[in-house]
Amino acid sequence: MIVQRNIAKIILKKLVPNKVIVILGARRTGKTVLLLELLKKFKEPHILLNGEDIITYELLSRKSVVNYKNLLGDARLLIIDEAQKINEIGKILKLMVDGIPGLKIIVTGSSAFDISGKLGEPMTGRKFTYNLYTFSESELLQIENKIEKRENLRERLVFGNYPELTFMKNRADKEQYIREMINSYLLKDILSYENIRSSSKLIELLKLLSYQVGNEVSLNELSLKLSLNKGTVEKYLDLLTKVFILQKITGFSRNLRKEVSKSSKWYFLDNGIRNGIINNFAQLGQRDDIGKLWENYIISERIKYQNDNLYYYNNYFWRTYDKQEIDWIEEKDGKLTAIEFKWKEQKVKVPSGWQKNYPDSGFRVIHSDNYFDWLL
Repeated sequence: MIVQRNIAKIILKKLVPNKVIVILGARRTGKTVLLLELLKKFKEPHILLNGEDIITYELLSRKSVVNYKNLLGDARLLIIDEAQKINEIGKILKLMVDGIPGLKIIVTGSSAFDISGKLGEPMTGRKFTYNLYTFSESELLQIENKIEKRENLRERLVFGNYPELTFMKNRADKEQYIREMINSYLLKDILSYENIRSSSKLIELLKLLSYQVGNEVSLNELSLKLSLNKGTVEKYLDLLTKVFILQKITGFSRNLRKEVSKSSKWYFLDNGIRNGIINNFAQLGQRDDIGKLWENYIISERIKYQNDNLYYYNNYFWRTYDKQEIDWIEEKDGKLTAIEFKWKEQKVKVPSGWQKNYPDSGFRVIHSDNYFDWLL
């Protein structure tokens, strides 16, 4: 069964002549399937290339407009999957969009740091970039009803939302899939970076972060525990963000004396990866980290919601030195909304420090019985 991706509608609207659509995402999030679904919408001739195919490299290696016109023929839509594998892809695409009138281009890349670095300056003003994440709650409405959703939510808190895994019924198969993802795909992307030679420190770092979901993270503490300098830890965290494993959230402050603003929290963009890192796939009834699982999951889903709707929020957490805190702050057009995450419905009092200093802000509690409206 094919699940239609929310971002597809935006891509179709933005696909115009002499611009490049760049789709970035972790491996196995469905970029190739998305491309094939997009192709069904077009009647015009097209060419589909794979950047991992040596033939593609040979076809594009001679950088001249004449060569590319001959390659395209009558086609005015070019799609390149895994484009980050092609040397000087930015210069190649620039030649095409500048030299071939009416050409539309879509490219995908598994590693944001890789393809962004190679597109770089040549593509300034010539591209639109979109992220493709794992299945979102709204996308999964296509294959489940509300009754199924409640039960499936418990599974997703443990195994996450990778597309292929969503259709698996056996828990052992799901566990094996996630372990394979971590060892063969996610770390492979990171280790391909020229200055990263060992996965052991990365795994140790991810384990430390797995246990600190929802808590502020000290870079100094991480560097001590990993026996790495602070700069190296920051570099690893940056890479883990760019390959869509982690998301960094900073503290909110309007420079009030008691507000903490210089620390950060780190969340996993998929719960299954987080649980695979610590090798814990126990069901919810057997766990003592349900609060962490819920907070991580609902934040990753909100990030997908913002991405798929092109909603540009500033996202933060809030804490004061006297221990008042709020899980999630959204800022848009000068308006603030504070959100607390609770697995079970309960009354939550707005912290006095927040209420006093930001009296015009909204406040919500998101729990497992009302979360879905927040994600539509």
